[in-house]
Amino acid sequence: MSEPLSSALCANDPLIALVPAAGVGSRAASDGAGVPKQYRALRGEPMLRHAVRALLADPRITRVLVAVSATDDWAGAALHGLPRTAWQPCGGATRADTVAQSLDVLRAEGVPDSAWVLVHDAARPGLPAAALGRLIDACLPHPTGGLLAQPVPDTVKQAASGDPAAVARTIDRNGLWLAQTPQMFRLGMLSAALAQARTQAIAVTDEASAVEGTGLAPLLVPGSARNFKVTWPEDFELMEKWL
Repeated sequence: MSEPLSSALCANDPLIALVPAAGVGSRAASDGAGVPKQYRALRGEPMLRHAVRALLADPRITRVLVAVSATDDWAGAALHGLPRTAWQPCGGATRADTVAQSLDVLRAEGVPDSAWVLVHDAARPGLPAAALGRLIDACLPHPTGGLLAQPVPDTVKQAASGDPAAVARTIDRNGLWLAQTPQMFRLGMLSAALAQARTQAIAVTDEASAVEGTGLAPLLVPGSARNFKVTWPEDFELMEKWL
């Protein structure tokens, strides 16, 4: 059962954070307890709670909507007591589905298409307030919006198609960036981009790629090494050192 969303978005503060948290994070599963990755404990609290708290650090964000699966039994306890935060069981089969259905929830409530939506991974609890502030400052005057990202620091190798353990070639890393979140776009723009990708049967792994598919160029905003995505079992120990 979901908590009700807060009152309608203030016209002078159209910033909503959206956290898709309907997945299970199979690559990070190692504890055998059957707990989805976003609810695994870091410093004694669920990872999702840390991620939401990082978003709440910027007062310009009016509220945070967490999208979970219909069978989620953890969200209420994980998010209890956090201000400006609500959760809804509107998760879909994929991340893109979850985001699209969350945007539908906001639209049904009357949130205008002009509102900014910041989509953030539940598995990025180390988001620094300074990086979040940079993103908002850069995107508010930008016609498209953008995302936090980091320039690729390492040499990049591509595996051979017939032998994934063998190098096929080295890829020039100049101009390559590692996408992070939040990714910040207008509600209407993002909804239309995701709908187009679905119609064209194009798989999108992040919101920026959907927007790129419409011919627009999102802004790259320098992120932070602390904002890495907890993906593998060993990442939990590393993230705890940052928090």
